[in-house]
Amino acid sequence: MAESAPVKTPPGEMPQALRVILASPRGFCAGVERAIEIVERALEIYGPPVYVRHEIVHNKHVVETLRNKGAVFVEELTEIPEGAMTVFSAHGVPQAVVKEAGRRALPVIDATCPLVSKVHREGQNLVGKGREVIMIGHEGHPEVEGTRGQIPGGVHLVSRVEDVERLDVRDPTLVGYVTQTTLSVDDTRDVIEALKKRFPGIKGPGAKDICYATQNRQMAVRRLAEQVDLLLVVGARNSSNSNRLAEIGTTMGVPSFLIDDASMVQDDWFRGVSVVGVTAGASAPERLVRDLVARIGHVAPAQTEELGGIEEHMQFKLPRVLTDAMRERGIEPDDSRDRHDLHVA
Repeated sequence: MAESAPVKTPPGEMPQALRVILASPRGFCAGVERAIEIVERALEIYGPPVYVRHEIVHNKHVVETLRNKGAVFVEELTEIPEGAMTVFSAHGVPQAVVKEAGRRALPVIDATCPLVSKVHREGQNLVGKGREVIMIGHEGHPEVEGTRGQIPGGVHLVSRVEDVERLDVRDPTLVGYVTQTTLSVDDTRDVIEALKKRFPGIKGPGAKDICYATQNRQMAVRRLAEQVDLLLVVGARNSSNSNRLAEIGTTMGVPSFLIDDASMVQDDWFRGVSVVGVTAGASAPERLVRDLVARIGHVAPAQTEELGGIEEHMQFKLPRVLTDAMRERGIEPDDSRDRHDLHVA
């Protein structure tokens, strides 16, 4: 028999009991899991140090864990010693970085998310057909910078509907668009409509090319926000998808906080609260969610439940250079990944 829900907490008062609902899906996506495993396997096979250009994913806890195992995070290739094992982050890198690594003969393992690599190919294909490329994304995001540097001639970046009107292209009949993977269908809908209105012949990806993890987590948080008095999102400040989860809660009228971990929780947030929603961005490990649930339990006795949602089974193959090295050392890669892979070369 199900337990009864906590009694409604009067406004301004601290709760005597809490109901905690966990969003599903939440946390790590397949691209993040793959990137982290790449660094861990590289450390296992080649030994430390392994140099990683930029944060492998946007989460300080993940970065610190890998740093403690021997990963060294750098901003530029110039910080990497000659001959040192090098990993490119999940966000992707410009072609200029790839060429520089080749010029220096650095041994490289590319941890770019296969969905990001797919965006690179789509942009390159558009250019190959004579089209200028417009990218929907956020200025300064590593994925955007990487994509800009992967598409010949660069891209026009737009973030809002207003940006579309300011676009200056060579031929309005020969344009195409791609999107930052951490934006969902909802995030890009208005901008895409504005692009199609201004450029009726524009070509772009289908809805199937939107990152499944971004879309699933946003759908889950919308369902969650309908049922809670407070929303807590575990994720980094520089994580685009984590910020968006908190924004959705706020837009739906729920007090929402983006937190790195449980240490940021303030008891006053729970005044007048009976039901707390918890989710996590695609770069946040599940242990941070468990720590948060435990911290909530210090505010008031908490009954925790999962909000049923889409089950994710996506997996991506590890880079061949890494799986070959694993086999040479008697470590057999998990071939079950094959059925979910996008077969990115």
